[in-house]
Amino acid sequence: MHPNPMFRSDDRTLFETLIAEIGFGMVFQTTPDGPRVGHTPIVSTGDGAVQFHLARGNALTRHLAGRDALVVLNGPDGYVSPRWYADPAQVPTWNYVALELEGPVRRMDEDGTVALLRAIGEANEARIPGEPWTLDKTPPDYFRKLLSGIVGFELEVRAWRPTLKLSQNKPPEERARIAEALQAGGAPAIAQLMRTLAA
Repeated sequence: MHPNPMFRSDDRTLFETLIAEIGFGMVFQTTPDGPRVGHTPIVSTGDGAVQFHLARGNALTRHLAGRDALVVLNGPDGYVSPRWYADPAQVPTWNYVALELEGPVRRMDEDGTVALLRAIGEANEARIPGEPWTLDKTPPDYFRKLLSGIVGFELEVRAWRPTLKLSQNKPPEERARIAEALQAGGAPAIAQLMRTLAA
């Protein structure tokens, strides 16, 4: 989390939206073999927890349950050039959105893991044109085999640490110019967030 309080928020509705829109993150934990990270889809339960799954063979899988972990979701980002400011006394920086979630982890049972897989499929299939794929279209024997290779987890979020670094420390005309440059440079998502969240 960025130390500048100007880049923080306590808007839980915004956090839930970020989780739903980003949908993919990293789970960090220290293991006896050193720090490890797992990359996984992340789903909010809507009541203060997030769920995810890892391959059974992942180095984190046997160390997560019953311990605290850190989940990080990285949103849009973009390089900010000093050339875009009216004042030449600037240095390069980076605008970005990130959400850190920390809390204890529990291992989910098989029913919970299947529900998580359904939720991931439904949320993401809804974004793709055409008839959506559903879990029921997977042959049962094949699905059981795949299910045996993953482990579902739920993290109870006890600390929400967002960073919304969107040039809030600059005057409105500078923010508008930076957003325009980011848009033109191929970073429309961070430009749009600058216009909507830092206005």
